[in-house]
Amino acid sequence: MREVYADHAATTRVAPEVLAAMEPFLGAAFGNPSSVHRRGEAARDAVEEARARVAALVGALPEEIVFTASGSEANNLALKGALLALDHASGTARARRRLVVSAFEHPSVLETARHLESRGFPLTLVPVGPGGVVDPERLKHALGDDVALVSVMWVNNEVGTIQPVREIAEAAHAAGALFHCDAVQAAGRLPVAVGEAGVDLLALAGHKLGGPPGAAALYARRRLRLVPLVHGGHQERSRRAGTEDVPAVVGLGVAAERAAGRLAAGEPARLDRLGERLREGLLAACPDTRLNGDRERRVSVILNLCFRGVDGEGVLHELDCEGIAVSTGSACSAAGPGPSHVLTAMGLAPEEAHASVRFSLGEGNDETDIEMILEVTPAVVARLRAMQHPVAGRSAQAPEGVER
Repeated sequence: MREVYADHAATTRVAPEVLAAMEPFLGAAFGNPSSVHRRGEAARDAVEEARARVAALVGALPEEIVFTASGSEANNLALKGALLALDHASGTARARRRLVVSAFEHPSVLETARHLESRGFPLTLVPVGPGGVVDPERLKHALGDDVALVSVMWVNNEVGTIQPVREIAEAAHAAGALFHCDAVQAAGRLPVAVGEAGVDLLALAGHKLGGPPGAAALYARRRLRLVPLVHGGHQERSRRAGTEDVPAVVGLGVAAERAAGRLAAGEPARLDRLGERLREGLLAACPDTRLNGDRERRVSVILNLCFRGVDGEGVLHELDCEGIAVSTGSACSAAGPGPSHVLTAMGLAPEEAHASVRFSLGEGNDETDIEMILEVTPAVVARLRAMQHPVAGRSAQAPEGVER
């Protein structure tokens, strides 16, 4: 059976050149980067070369890159590390303790923010509009001289909307706060330049851009203090203790360099065309279906659709049986109960959120994949709707900011 993988927002295939670069460090070239003999020095050189490649992808200095094991860890280090550092400071800096976060961040940001709130750091959640975009003017109303850090993601992982990062960073800095950005879904898909965007902390993950799972990074602006989550060693400039995973870090470096090359070669434009073809085709072929999120301010490779009158999990399983892999939301929270917090934050009713499915494209997809999805999905949706009570498929008014 032919298979189509349309869940690239969850993870991507490790690129062949990434695997090839990792292999020596899993075998004959093994070594601890902290060792002072030649084998250790070779491992350390490989780690530093990878650090430079990751820095180049986001326009940073190599010393501003901290390797972590996941994007979630990078987000945790950013929020906890920065706030604890301010908490240990003296004078006016210590008075800044409040965290401002958008209501539809990735769970690794939201749950970390709530953890910090339980430890005495006040939290303000900023609502998002029905189109899935944070309004900088609305965010400004949440700011004050007690705010330590603002966190808003670059590209939403469920609906693909692109946030006005630069405007949000400017608002945060005008209020005297740091700005953190989860760029896990943006790095490698969009040009990401930390200097131009004005971010102080930024997370990315290798497995979203053809790198290995277990390898990620946090950009931390030079001279910005972070309290480490893990103590016990001097690694990563004393910001993360523990022997570096050399093969994974090397793979992340190659994946970052490869992603930068694909951006320069215009690969995202090809994928955007496929995404637009998929969006137009599914909306035309599946009546009573709408796009979740802003039509214009989004990456076309992440497509979230509400198929009214059906259960999204049912669509997912039926498509899986036909060889098409999709998702109903974030892979990190797929096993959790209840509707997607992203979709409900955008104003969707629980039943609408449960009826939504995410398609996400990547470099392995082509026109034949799109044709297969367009051939199979309408029949699956029609079959599931026919099995439901007739009123389940009745049309209703779509919220402002979404496309029917």
